[in-house]
Amino acid sequence: MDSVDILFSVFLGIGLAAAVGFRVFLPLLVLSLAGYFDYIPLNENWMWAGSLTAVITLSVATLVEIFGYYIPWVDNVLDTIAVPLAAVAGTAVMMATVSDLSPLVTWSLAIIAGGGTAAAIKGNTSAIRLTSSATTGGLANPVVATAETGTSVLMSLVSIILAPLAFMLVLFIFYLMYKFYKKLRKKNTPRV
Repeated sequence: MDSVDILFSVFLGIGLAAAVGFRVFLPLLVLSLAGYFDYIPLNENWMWAGSLTAVITLSVATLVEIFGYYIPWVDNVLDTIAVPLAAVAGTAVMMATVSDLSPLVTWSLAIIAGGGTAAAIKGNTSAIRLTSSATTGGLANPVVATAETGTSVLMSLVSIILAPLAFMLVLFIFYLMYKFYKKLRKKNTPRV
């Protein structure tokens, strides 16, 4: 694998990890389908992810997760479970897409770029849902759930089809998060 292929696999992994931050199982399902149809190569240790069994299992998990987020207060419980699960899934998608690197580099990329990206985004989406629950009594949570699912679908598909664009979208998401917290911190700073 040449350096361009490695770079594309890293972009793919980071894009899918970001999608995991919005929905844990949906990007794994997209990755599984792409592997099943031989659209993208999977790391040889992760070939099982492209099996029919994995596609069926991830399809069921995806449906349960998506519909669970439309049940009031269950969505907040799912977010509690999903934050650590997103870090693990983000690490897994990076491991599945990156190959031909030393184990140290692969695991470092997987944990830092994959798991870190997924956990950071999931933590922020959980905070948004908690704020929505507190301010609207959960009435706006289906809107939040739909936006998160749509973003996960978009990020997953863009990652599979055009990985460099997915990487740029991830950078844009982190920029928006930075601007939001900068604005929030400025708003909460006491005036003297």
